[in-house]
Amino acid sequence: MAAPATLPWDETNPTTPPAMSAAKDIAFGSIAGIISKVFEHPFDLTKVRLQSQVLDATARFNGPADCLVRTWKNEGVRGLYRGLPAPIFGAMVENATLFLSYTQLQNAIRWINARPPSEDPTLPKLALASAGAGAITSFVLTPVELVKCKMQVQMLTPNVSSISTSPTPFGPTGAARIKAQTLPGPISVLMSVIRNTGFRGLWLGQTGTLIRETGGSSAWFTCKEFVGMQLIKRRAEASGTQLTRKDILPWESALSGACAGAVFNLSLFPADTVKSTIQTEGELRPRGKGVPPPTFLGTAKALYKAQGMRGLYAGCGITVARSIPSSAIIFLIYDGLSKRFPH
Repeated sequence: MAAPATLPWDETNPTTPPAMSAAKDIAFGSIAGIISKVFEHPFDLTKVRLQSQVLDATARFNGPADCLVRTWKNEGVRGLYRGLPAPIFGAMVENATLFLSYTQLQNAIRWINARPPSEDPTLPKLALASAGAGAITSFVLTPVELVKCKMQVQMLTPNVSSISTSPTPFGPTGAARIKAQTLPGPISVLMSVIRNTGFRGLWLGQTGTLIRETGGSSAWFTCKEFVGMQLIKRRAEASGTQLTRKDILPWESALSGACAGAVFNLSLFPADTVKSTIQTEGELRPRGKGVPPPTFLGTAKALYKAQGMRGLYAGCGITVARSIPSSAIIFLIYDGLSKRFPH
């Protein structure tokens, strides 16, 4: 059987123009990403700060709870959401690119294998499509994460952390509050990176992001699809009806998404730790002029030498804990919008 001459359109509504279908993927992914990011940002900030202290001689925080409490006392609510504009933008870009690439790569796989648009891909094919989507997304995500990570450790840099920050009942001290207000924002951080290292410097930590997003996205989507399919299959058998992936219920989207969130972060978390350490080195452990920038393998070896596997998994617990509800929110919103407004 010969392959069709063009890529298939969306299986739920073949009359929808491809541009409109892609626009919906971008819009739905962006909305889901923004909402989930506002929820999870304080926990992500905690994760980055715990990762950034692995190579320090003395740890600043004794664990995630200590980091959250001390950030709240010394920096207030604003401190918990430090660097939020960058990840908000990043969440829009990440999820829009991820869901758009995932859908288009599924279509490409169907086209290559001469399969009809209405056919649900097998799990191995979904894993391949999601790995490709993650790889594509990593290249637009690394600059955003670079700015985010640098902003999340601003209050830990030597010239800032040396300020007296005795906690007050209502948040940061006056000195810390004034200093926080004078710290550079996301645009300033972005321009500083470009000025010091050129545009290429925006992809510092790309290897870690690529590994995390390629493997993690494959695990994320595949787990979500597998758990969702099992829930749909069980409901179909109980009701005696024939159901497809598009018939997933809200609670099934949330539950399968929650499982996917845990799997994503457990699968390749050390790659994220190495990435965060590389991206915050300039603020916390600046190198002298002429010293080559850190490498992925060199940083991984240093982290392992410092604290073993424990160092590579610094902040993993709180990351998994926040990723479960966050991922549930993403798929609940994305699947819900996709059903309400079919592609």
